[in-house]
Amino acid sequence: MSEIGPALLVVDDNEDNRFTLTERLKREGYGNVACASNGREALELLATRPFDLVLLDITMPEMDGYQVLHEVKADTTLRNIPIVMISAVDEIDSVARCIGLGAEDYLAKPFNAVLLRARLAACLEKKKLRDQEAVYTQQIENEKRRADELLYAMLPPGAVRELKATNAVRPRRYEEVAVLFCDIVGFTAYCDENPPEKVVEHLQALNEEYERIVRQHEMEKIKTIGDAFMATAGLFTPVPDPVFASLQCGLDMVTASRRTEPSWEVRVGVQFGPVVAGIIGHRQYLFDLWGDTVNMASRIAAHANPGTVATSGATWHRIRDRGRGRSLGFVDIKGKGRIELIECQGLKEQGPS
Repeated sequence: MSEIGPALLVVDDNEDNRFTLTERLKREGYGNVACASNGREALELLATRPFDLVLLDITMPEMDGYQVLHEVKADTTLRNIPIVMISAVDEIDSVARCIGLGAEDYLAKPFNAVLLRARLAACLEKKKLRDQEAVYTQQIENEKRRADELLYAMLPPGAVRELKATNAVRPRRYEEVAVLFCDIVGFTAYCDENPPEKVVEHLQALNEEYERIVRQHEMEKIKTIGDAFMATAGLFTPVPDPVFASLQCGLDMVTASRRTEPSWEVRVGVQFGPVVAGIIGHRQYLFDLWGDTVNMASRIAAHANPGTVATSGATWHRIRDRGRGRSLGFVDIKGKGRIELIECQGLKEQGPS
C-alpha cells in the first residue's frame, strides 16, 4: 500500500452512485480513490496500476460485475486483489454467487456508514497481511537461494546434493579418484614484498581461473589452503579417465598462472587411488579428503619443478600411451620410501571410445 493510503477502485455505471460512494470513502479517510464507469474501463485501470481493493457493482451494461470478477480472478497478477460487490438489497442471491466466484465481501445499497467502515477495514487488513506474507515468502526464497549459493561455494556439488537430500554427507571411501594439488612458487616472498590487498586480489583472480579450468575438465574443486589449490576427478562426478583429466587440468593451470598477473609459476602434483571423503565439524564445517592418495599428491607437487605437472610412475602408467613424460628419477616420499616421479610434458587428445 502506498504512502498516501490504500488505492481503491470504485466500479459503477451510475454516476450518482460513484459520486456518493467516493464521498463516503473520503469521509472515512480514503483519499486515494479512482473510478471506472464500466467493467472494461475497470480492467484497463487494473492492468495499468496497482489497487488494494475494488468496489464492484453487479448490474452494469456491456460487461457486468460477474464478468469483471471472473476476469480478475482468472488473471494471476490480479487475483489477490480483494473485491467487494456492490448490490441492491434484493440482489442477495447474486451476491452469494459472487462470493462463490471469489469476491471478498459485499455492500448493500443504500450504503450503511458503519458497515462500510468495518468491511473495508477488514478487507484491507486481509490484503495487507497477504502482501506481508508474499514479502516474507520472497525473503525466505531469497535466503534459501543465498544459502544454496554459500553451500555450493563451500562444498563440491555432489556433496551439496547429498547434504540437501539426506541432511548429511556420509563419510565414505572412493576407490578410483585422481587428486590434484597446485601451489605457487615463491608465494611467501611475494606476500612479504606486496601489500595484502594486492596479494588477495591477484590470488582471487588466479583461483577464479582455476575454478573455470576445473569445471571445464568436469572435475571438482575441494578447497584452497593458502596458496595451494586442491581438486579431484572422479569423486562425485564420473569422469571417463580421471588421471588424463587431472594431468590436462594441471597443464592448463600452469598456462593460466603464467598469463594471469603477476605471471606466477606453479607446481602441480597428481596422484590416483582411493580416498576417504566427508565433512568435518558442525560449525564452519569443511568437506575434506584423507588418505595416502591425498598425501602423495601434495608431496609430489612439492617435488615438481616450477611450471610443471608431475605424477608418480604408477599413476603415469595408466595413461602412458597417451602422454609424453620425462622421468625425474626416484625421490624419497615421506611414508612411501623411494618413488619414481614422472613430469608430464604433453598429452594426446583422447579419441572416441
